[in-house]
Amino acid sequence: MFGSSKETEDSKKATVTSTSGTLNALVKGTVIEGTVRCDNDLRVDGTIKGKLSCQSKVIIGPTGVVEGEIRCQNAVIEGRFKGNMYVTELLNVRETAEVEGEITTNKLIVQSGSKFNVACKMEVGGTSNGTVKHFELKSANDASSTTTKAVATGAAQVRN
Repeated sequence: MFGSSKETEDSKKATVTSTSGTLNALVKGTVIEGTVRCDNDLRVDGTIKGKLSCQSKVIIGPTGVVEGEIRCQNAVIEGRFKGNMYVTELLNVRETAEVEGEITTNKLIVQSGSKFNVACKMEVGGTSNGTVKHFELKSANDASSTTTKAVATGAAQVRN
């Protein structure tokens, strides 16, 4: 009488395609050598040797390995990273992570149990205001031992 229920149900099922929630994934066993660029989140459970440029978040899963350079907005590391990393917002190093190299980030979280052997430069508020905070964290064993060694200024956290 007022229209079929099929039309009403079909109109409710209409979806809008958006790339904002898209996640790219590199699965375990896959190896990429060279340059990788992406606009959306990228999860790495395989291996990347080279440069990775991501406009969003990079997640290195527990089986993931990246050797080279990463430039991204946010990063979560659960696997292994060796090289230079530039994170414009938050770098979260989880307890299973092994990180070695040079890091530039705005905010840093290092969880206890991680291997975090880096030279780290923290740019608080970006480079536009010229405020740069420097510190070094070096640990042969895990992040819990860096608590007494690190003199951190800026937005660094070491979580136990």
